Amino acid sequence: MNNLRWNATAPGSLFDKGVVGRRAMTFPRWDGEDMDSSLPEDICRASAADLPSLSEPEVMRHFTQLSTLNHHIERGMYPLGSCTMKYNPRVNEKIAGLSGLADLHPEQSVDDIQGLLGALKLLEKSLCTLTGFDSCSLIPAAGAHGEYLGMLVIRAFHLAREDHDRVEILIPDSAHGTNPASVVIAGMKPRTINSRSDGRIDLDALREAVGPQTAGIMITNPNTLGLFETDIREVSEIIHEAGGRLYMDGANMNAIMGKARPGDMGFDVVHLNLHKTMSTPHGGGGPGAGPICVTEELAPFLPGPWIKEEAEGRFTLDHVPAEGSTGIHSYFGNVGVLLRALAYVLRLGGNGLTRASEVAVLNANYLLKRLGDVMDVQHDKGCLHEFVASGSSWKKEYGIRTLDIAKRMLDFGIHAPTIYFPLIVDEAFMVEPTETESRESLDHLVDVLHTIHQEAQENPEMVKGAPHTTPAGRLDEANAARNPDLRWAGPCNCG
Repeated sequence: MNNLRWNATAPGSLFDKGVVGRRAMTFPRWDGEDMDSSLPEDICRASAADLPSLSEPEVMRHFTQLSTLNHHIERGMYPLGSCTMKYNPRVNEKIAGLSGLADLHPEQSVDDIQGLLGALKLLEKSLCTLTGFDSCSLIPAAGAHGEYLGMLVIRAFHLAREDHDRVEILIPDSAHGTNPASVVIAGMKPRTINSRSDGRIDLDALREAVGPQTAGIMITNPNTLGLFETDIREVSEIIHEAGGRLYMDGANMNAIMGKARPGDMGFDVVHLNLHKTMSTPHGGGGPGAGPICVTEELAPFLPGPWIKEEAEGRFTLDHVPAEGSTGIHSYFGNVGVLLRALAYVLRLGGNGLTRASEVAVLNANYLLKRLGDVMDVQHDKGCLHEFVASGSSWKKEYGIRTLDIAKRMLDFGIHAPTIYFPLIVDEAFMVEPTETESRESLDHLVDVLHTIHQEAQENPEMVKGAPHTTPAGRLDEANAARNPDLRWAGPCNCG
């Protein structure tokens, strides 16, 4: 077994490779006025910065080596539940990087960006068609950003009607953690609604909760258990009769493209995670895009600038302020992500998007069926794009936690799935294979989990001590998140 660990202080680390006088590049000599004299003395360094002195090849090799330390979708399977970590076609990267798009400046005149405005308008129309809504804002830079804007829109709608008491948003107990956070930040109050034993929202609890204080409901469909909310039309009737509006967290749109539209279900707002569903590589903290689509009733509350299409294919920008929600991002949002999404949509077309969802659902159900003999699955009658298993029996019988299983998977070249979410499932193990994995890849995942299950019975310490082959071993993740060590404090051979 390879027990190597990466250690910045070990011989051969970046700082140990430095040799005084070695440089990766040389700047031209400055012949003008002494720049140091123009800087306040209290901000000037007393001595040179402690940086390693490396040649250009050494710099390139260092960062190339770093790029191989992290697991990513180009290295192996990444079944991260609820995050759609799928392979994204490189052609979409190429299109988004075209100089006529990537090299534009946001302050250029409207006449200079007609092609970009046309592309963004086409994306708006495509997303409205896909979701069944009338208007779209591409501005939000992430899913939670879209949630926040959606809450602002609903809040502005009620305030415009002088309905000031509607400040409560109902949220199922299986919701994404960003949902209640977005509600609070938008100035409203979240209220939890319990799920039934079948994993779907409890309609009786919903009826008891609605009232004159209800601003709306925020619900994910399919939900975080990978189950479609089959009573969604009744949920819509209950909320609308109470005077509220429906918001759909579209994080799981990957499961229903071309099959079901939020607008047809009775929703008033939906956000889409384009960086998950439509082609930007997900992870690493960004970039992202979380545009929202809304009904005609809520369209006046979307922030500008709005792209208007005039005669003969010309586009203009309407900067008329919205009726309640203010701008939440500069210019047009994360344009590069939006262009990748448009390329994805145009390349696949309607039939292709539908097929992507069909294969995502097929792959998830294949794994659900094959993993049933090693892991507990409460809702095992079928799922959509993902499912939630439980490692509770492993914990009871072998003392192995879901965390241990996830860590051991890393030794086999498979990224760990989402664990301990949703909170309503004990020792949750949330798997989303996505549509881009082959049957052979899925079978490999099954074989790996069967192997780990056998290890749990015969050699549990092997599982508890995992990972064994990764650059770093078992880490104190909680302490690392709360007290990150981001500075080099060791010696340096500096120039």
